[in-house]
Amino acid sequence: MKLYFNIGYSTKVGESLKLVINEEGAVSKTHTMFYTENGLWKCEVDYFSKSISYTYELIDEKENIVKEEFVPHHLNFPHNYKEFVIFDEWNNKNFPENYLNNKILHNKLNQFIPEKITVLKKHTHLFRIEAPLYNPDWKIVLFGSTASLGNWDYEKAIHLSQTDFGIWETSVEIPENEFIQYKYCIYDRKENRIIDVETGENRFTVANPVKDVLQIVSNHYFRFKAYQMYHDAGVAVPIFSLRSEEGFGVGEFSDMKKLADWAKETHLGIIQILPINDTTANYSWTDSYPYAAVSVYALHPQYISLENLDFSLPKDLVEEYLSDKEQLNALELIDYEKMIESKWKYLQAVFTTEKDKIYRDRSFKKFIKDNEEWLIPYSAFCVLRDKYKTPNFNEWKTHKKYIAGKILQFFSPKSKDYDASMLHAWVQFQLHKQLKDAIDYTHSLGVSVKGDLPIGIYRYSVEAWAEPELFGMDFQAGAPPDQFTELGQNWEFPTYNWEAMKEDDYRWWKNRFKALEQYFDAMRIDHILGFFRIWRMPISATQGILGYFYPAVPIVLDEFKALHIPFNFDRYCKPFINEQILWKYFGENKAQALEFIHNNHNGTYSFKEEFDTQRKLSDFFKKNPRGPIEESLISLCANVLFLTEERNGETVYHPRFNVYHTDSYQYLSDWEKKVLYDLYHDYFFRRQDHLWYEKAMEKLPVILNATEMLICGEDLGLVPACVPVVMDELAIIALKVQRMPSENIPFYNPKNASYLNVVTASSHDSSTLRQWWKEDPALTQKYFNQQLIQYGKSPEELDSHLAEIIMKQHLYNDAMLAIFPIQEFLATDERLTNENMDHERINNPAVFPHYWRYRMHLKLEDLKNENSFNEKIANWIKDSGRS
Repeated sequence: MKLYFNIGYSTKVGESLKLVINEEGAVSKTHTMFYTENGLWKCEVDYFSKSISYTYELIDEKENIVKEEFVPHHLNFPHNYKEFVIFDEWNNKNFPENYLNNKILHNKLNQFIPEKITVLKKHTHLFRIEAPLYNPDWKIVLFGSTASLGNWDYEKAIHLSQTDFGIWETSVEIPENEFIQYKYCIYDRKENRIIDVETGENRFTVANPVKDVLQIVSNHYFRFKAYQMYHDAGVAVPIFSLRSEEGFGVGEFSDMKKLADWAKETHLGIIQILPINDTTANYSWTDSYPYAAVSVYALHPQYISLENLDFSLPKDLVEEYLSDKEQLNALELIDYEKMIESKWKYLQAVFTTEKDKIYRDRSFKKFIKDNEEWLIPYSAFCVLRDKYKTPNFNEWKTHKKYIAGKILQFFSPKSKDYDASMLHAWVQFQLHKQLKDAIDYTHSLGVSVKGDLPIGIYRYSVEAWAEPELFGMDFQAGAPPDQFTELGQNWEFPTYNWEAMKEDDYRWWKNRFKALEQYFDAMRIDHILGFFRIWRMPISATQGILGYFYPAVPIVLDEFKALHIPFNFDRYCKPFINEQILWKYFGENKAQALEFIHNNHNGTYSFKEEFDTQRKLSDFFKKNPRGPIEESLISLCANVLFLTEERNGETVYHPRFNVYHTDSYQYLSDWEKKVLYDLYHDYFFRRQDHLWYEKAMEKLPVILNATEMLICGEDLGLVPACVPVVMDELAIIALKVQRMPSENIPFYNPKNASYLNVVTASSHDSSTLRQWWKEDPALTQKYFNQQLIQYGKSPEELDSHLAEIIMKQHLYNDAMLAIFPIQEFLATDERLTNENMDHERINNPAVFPHYWRYRMHLKLEDLKNENSFNEKIANWIKDSGRS
C-alpha cells in the first residue's frame, strides 16, 4: 500500500521536516520529507496496515529536533483502495478545541455510539475534521465551491458521520477538475438546519483526477466561535468537608452522590476535590494534611463508609457505632483522631468476623491481582508502620531496605503478617468500590470530577521506601517566599530524580496518571512549576528561605572574578554576625545567644560547629528549650548572601532569595551592593528561562500524552516567563485567582481571562472571601471601588449582594472553567452563611503543620432542598452560557 504524505509548513534555512510512524510494540520509523514549493513538504511511504499513527518533526541541519508534535495523527484506510494521498496540517496541541477530546467529552456524551462511513470506489476525497461537540443535538456538515460540494448552498451541504469521539468523516466524489474551496458548518438536528459556519478563511484542497487513489483531507480543527466551545462552572470542596446524615464526622466517597445531585440541580458541570490518597503516618491530626500521602495509589481510609461495606457491622457493635456517629456528626469541625481511630476499630471488627468470606471473594482476589504492583508494597508498609509505630522505615527493626521477594511473603497465608496485610488490601478494595460507585453515579448525571495531584511525595512513603532511586532523599522540596509567608515553605518532601525517571520514559508518572484516570475526568496539577524547577533545600535547613531553584544555571567563581566581586566564602556563604546584628536579633538576651555563637574577636561572630545549621539548632531545642531566642537563632542562620551546591566536584553558588533584605547585605559597600543586586536579578529573572523551558518540554509532553484527562496547572507564586509559554503550547489550563495576580496589578479582572483558564475567587490555600474582606480594610476599599465598581465606603463585612457581584464577574467571561469553593456559593445567601466564618478556612500555608478540618455547616440533604437558592445559582449558570 502506498501513502503519499503532504503537509504545508514554513521552515527557516537549514530546517527540514521528518515523518515519524509509530507502531505499537515496534520501534518508530522515521522518513525524510522533501520540500517542493509554496511551503509544501512531501514523502512517499510503503505501508501494510489499515490504520496508522504518526507525528511530524522539525529538525535543524545538525539533526536536532527543533519542534515536534505531541499529539499523534491517527488515520484508518478503507480496504478498497491501495494508494492514498494525504493532505495534512501540523497538529498544534494548543488549538483551543484539541484538548477537549478528553474524558469530560466522553462523560458529557456517555450515550455516544460511533457511526460508520461507506467509502466507494468512485469516491475521490475523504474529508476528516476534529470537532468535539458538547451539544448532542449538533453535528458537522460540509459545503464548498464545486457543484459536488453544493456550490455554497446550505441546503446541499454534505453531512459527516462521527466515527469516533470528536472525529467527523465523509467520503465524496468530486469529478470537477478545479481548485476546491470549502468550509465546515454546525448543523442542528432538532432545527434541521445549519446554524453557523466556522470562522476564518475558506479551506482549500485540489482535484483528484487519478482513479484508484483516495485523497484524504485531514483537518485540525473545526474553527469554533467562543460560544460554541465548552464552558463550564463548578464547585470546589474537599471530600472530607462534606456533611451528610449518613456520614461519620467526616465526608465520605458515598457523599459525592448527594453533592452530584446538588450540582445537577444548580447546573454545575464539574466537582473539584482535594487529593484523596492515604496520608496515615501516625494516626494523629497531622495526618489530615492531604498533600503528604504515604502512597500515591492507595485511597484514604477516612473516606470509607462503614454502612456501605460488603458486610454489616457485628450486631454487638451497632449501638456503639450509632453513638460514635452521633457524637462525631454533631461536631462543627472534624475530630480527625477520634474519627480515624473509630473507623479502624469497626473495619477490623468486620474484617475479623467475615474473614473467611472475604478471602473467598473472587472480586477481591481479582483486585489484588490487578493492583499487586502497588498494593502489596503498600499493605506491607502499613503493617510495618503499625508494628514499629513509625512510617520512618529507617527506624524499623526489619525491612528497612525494600526487597520485593521478602515483601511478597506478607501475602503468603503462612506469614504471621498475612491477616494484617489482607486487612489493608481489603480496605483499599472497599474504598475503590465505593469511590467508583460514586463516580459512576456522578457521571450518569452528566457531571464531571476534577481531582488534584500533589507535586511531591511524603519522605516516609511507600514510594520513597520501594523506589528511593527515583527521589532526591538528601534534599527537601518547598516554595520560595510569597504572599503567604516571607520565610518560604518547606514541605519536607524529597525532590525528584528526573534523570532516573527519564531512563524508563517516566513510567512512574505514567502509572500514576493511569491510576487517577480510573476516577477523574480532569486533573489539577498542584504546583506545576515543579515540572520546570523545584525550590530545593538541603536537609540542614528547616526554613524555605534557605532554598534555591533546581535545576538552575548557578554562579561560578569565575563570574565573581569577572565582575571584580571580592568573593570571600565565609563572608558570603556563612551567616554574617556583628555587634549591631547581635543586638538587633537578641537585645538583652545577647548573653543567652552566646551559648551558640563564637566570638571571633575581630568585631564578628560565627555559629559554633555543633549549632551551625537550622536543623542542628531545631533538633537541639526539641530536647533543650531556650524560649524566645530559639526563633531568632534559627532566623540568623539565614543571614547569608549565597547558598552553596556541590556539582561534579565543584562548589557553585545560588543567591539567597531576597538577598537585598538580609542584614548581611546592609553591611556591604554601596558598590558591592549594586553589583550583587545586578547578579541576583540576572540569576532569578534572565539566565534560567531557557533551561526551565527545556526541562518542562522534556517531560511534560511524554507524561500528559499518557492520559485523556483534561489537565489544569496550579501556576501561582513566582512564575518564570517560560511557564505560560509551555502551558499554552501543551494546552494546560492555567489558574487565575482574583486576589493573586501574576501581573503587577492589585487584582486580576476575570473579564480579561482567555479561554485556556480556570477563574476563581478563592482557593483552599487562601482565606475565604468573607475572611479576606476583613483582613486589610485599605485593600478591601480599593477592591470595592476599583474592581467591583461600587461607590463610597466599603461595608465592614462582605454581604450577600457583593458576594453575588463577585461570583458573576467570574461567570461572565471567556474562561473555559469558573470554579468556586462551596463557601463562596453559600456567601451569596445570608440565610446559608456560617456564623463562624473562621471555621470555613481550609488551609493556612503560613502555618505548618496545619489541621485540615473544615466541614460544611449544612448537610447536603438540606442544601438540596434549598429551592430558591438552587434556582438562583442555576439561573446564573444558564444565563452565563456555562450550562
